[in-house]
Amino acid sequence: MTKKRPQTSAVPERMERPRLYVQLADHIARFIEAQGLSPGDRLPPERRLAAELGVSRATLSRALVALEVQGMVEVQHGNGAVVLAPALQETRVDPALSLAERDPMELARAREAIMAGLARSAAAHPDRSLRLALLDADGRPVRFSDTWPCVRRLAGASLLADLDDLLSEATPLDDARVSAERLTALARAVVIGDADAAAAACACLLRV
Repeated sequence: MTKKRPQTSAVPERMERPRLYVQLADHIARFIEAQGLSPGDRLPPERRLAAELGVSRATLSRALVALEVQGMVEVQHGNGAVVLAPALQETRVDPALSLAERDPMELARAREAIMAGLARSAAAHPDRSLRLALLDADGRPVRFSDTWPCVRRLAGASLLADLDDLLSEATPLDDARVSAERLTALARAVVIGDADAAAAACACLLRV
């Protein structure tokens, strides 16, 4: 009588695939090299480039930020991405991997600075009724996972927002790590339009 093999629920480990923006950044870098683009040459405008590549402008924007971090291009608002001189370019690496090698405190300080810039922009939003959405009926923010996306929307799309996306993977923040007192200070500063206080509140969020 043959013995039945015990059933197992084990499955192969999930394959790690590069994020779309990382693949796109590498694709654009190869395009720059293949076309022999020179320093000062410009890539097509983001809207047209995104359409030609079949990706969203948000994904394209993150890819360009990755290339900017590598020193391959410089993103100039209003002028698009400009190719840099080879001497200014670094070896192409996944920026997420290079961030993983950085000191956690250095990453935290960098994200604090970026969040402070976004908070300043949010506090300067001209529509106070939209800023009031940061607070509930009791005049308090709900939680970080709801408040920070609202701050980001008030700040608008910018290079800072793209960098915040990049650094958030290396310096994650969640509701459990952010105290209600610090979050309240940030939300109320944005609501009253106090850019300095909003920026100062961000300097404490990662120091729990």
